[in-house]
Amino acid sequence: MRMSNVTPEGDIVLVVDDSPEALGFLTRALEEAGVTVLVATSGEGALAVAKQVTPDVVLMDAVMPGLDGFETCRKFKAMAQVAHVPVIFMTALTETEHVVHALESGGVDYLTKPINLEELSARMRVHLANARRAQSAKLALDAAGRHLMAFSPSGEVLWSTPQATRLLGDSADAEGALASLGEGVRGWLANGKSAVAGESFSLGLRPGRMRLVCLGVITPNEILFRLVFESETNQGETLRQHFGLTARESEVLLWIGRGKSNRDIGEVLGLSPRTVNKHLEQIYVKLGVENRASAAVKAIQVLQ
Repeated sequence: MRMSNVTPEGDIVLVVDDSPEALGFLTRALEEAGVTVLVATSGEGALAVAKQVTPDVVLMDAVMPGLDGFETCRKFKAMAQVAHVPVIFMTALTETEHVVHALESGGVDYLTKPINLEELSARMRVHLANARRAQSAKLALDAAGRHLMAFSPSGEVLWSTPQATRLLGDSADAEGALASLGEGVRGWLANGKSAVAGESFSLGLRPGRMRLVCLGVITPNEILFRLVFESETNQGETLRQHFGLTARESEVLLWIGRGKSNRDIGEVLGLSPRTVNKHLEQIYVKLGVENRASAAVKAIQVLQ
């Protein structure tokens, strides 16, 4: 059976399987469909390949000696350069617990062996399209220079913008920084907190300097946060106390003082431009001003 219209030519698929027969079968089918194929016969080999070349999708055998597919997938998702890449599991295991294990480890789909090539083709197209849409949105956020990170409810880092990654990279132990962030998110949610936009908490990382501010739930398994310096949070608190604002109004005023438009503020805080405007109306009343320019001036004067 041939694969029809798998993906656009030039896509890169990493096939990870300890079976030479399975590797040969999939490699031939994918290459005939115009796809560039990378192969690895172990989890360790797959991680080594991914450090050199970023694939567009990974086909991962679940059961392998040494580092199995589930643990390999978790390690993939912890690597910033490949965290966004969809991982499709392939295995003869069909029990519900194995399916759940595959999804919990970061996989996006699950195919049982022997692999049906037409089914594989259809699923790859869907997941590649979804990944590209998500990546396009993230690239747009990256271009805006925002320190954003997405976590799963269990505290796993799903992705982060380059700005956030660089900020964490300033730490002497970037891996430890990520672990600290994940533990912070997991503990925060375990304490009964819901992922409400505007909620924030201090980090064990760089005591007194950094916080995670929740921007809301993107999907049931993806919560978006903004990484900020404590000084930024403290500035918002200063404005709140000085003018008698709500926490959200102080955030809006802080960004007004930085010359941001309603649309920009909405994107940063996870609000619609209309909601930002409603906050602005209350800010004008509390500050005794009539426009955003005057509000910005007052905010700057307080923060100087």
